[in-house]
Amino acid sequence: MSTITDSPEAQALFDKVAGLDNDGGNPRIKQIVRRVVADACRIIEDLDITPSEFWTAMSYLTETGQKNEFGLLMPGIGVEHFIDLCIDAKERAAGLSGGTPRTIEGPLYVAGAPLSKGEARLDDDPEDGEVLIVEGQVTGTDGAPLPGAIVDVWHANTLGNYSVFDRSQSTWNLRRRIETDAEGRYRFRSILPKGYGCPPEGQTQKLLDQLGRHGQRPAHIHFFVSGAGHRQLTTQINLADDPYVYDDFAFGTRDGLVVDVVRVTDPAALAAAGLTEPFSTIRFDFALNPEAANAPDPVVVRPHAEAA
Repeated sequence: MSTITDSPEAQALFDKVAGLDNDGGNPRIKQIVRRVVADACRIIEDLDITPSEFWTAMSYLTETGQKNEFGLLMPGIGVEHFIDLCIDAKERAAGLSGGTPRTIEGPLYVAGAPLSKGEARLDDDPEDGEVLIVEGQVTGTDGAPLPGAIVDVWHANTLGNYSVFDRSQSTWNLRRRIETDAEGRYRFRSILPKGYGCPPEGQTQKLLDQLGRHGQRPAHIHFFVSGAGHRQLTTQINLADDPYVYDDFAFGTRDGLVVDVVRVTDPAALAAAGLTEPFSTIRFDFALNPEAANAPDPVVVRPHAEAA
């Protein structure tokens, strides 16, 4: 059955919209616009989208931009996870395998956190949270330690809020960069983070409500990990005891990234750590893939918030 979208008139319209009838502009942008417009029009025709439905969607997208929620919406509808799947496939085609799984970056990274050597303390602000000690090693996929690698870490506080975005916190609270020691080891002390949800009245949650979905994330800790001669890793670990660990609205949980939290109560261990109350520990090692000329760039160029 012939369709309006496939008609010569519509195809000529899509070519004209994308500037294919001229030699100016950016060929890559033209290619993308041609495909996006044609596919959008096919959806309108196939699903019989009414003008009222179309402009309702445009109003939704406009308000999403005004509220700066696209960084939340894209993981919520699975697009950010899908991009990771595409990069995974390209890396496999380039012969890369065995490294720590990547997962979504999320919208709350801030560059330039203080740099420490070997270990760091992340919690600048006093907070009634349980102490968390995380340690591990950065290696290549061959198991060789990577001294001088940078572990860039950030996570939420006990209310599920991030510094910089939450002005009540100190600028670099729960954000640090750690340079690994001669054996590729890193260690930091922080507090146990909490999971959080989309703003209840926000644009992302409005759509999730229409889909019958919740907007909750499990407790997690974000990382960028980089080492000389190796591909930067964007990932996060998810705490196994969180009820949403396998039901993350942002699809950030992946096999190999769920970690057990071990609670320490032994008086001798407390004393050795210089603590008087029970605390939690996590052990997590990172394995980085080597650089490969035929693999996609692992560093994603995207806008980030800046520290005040």
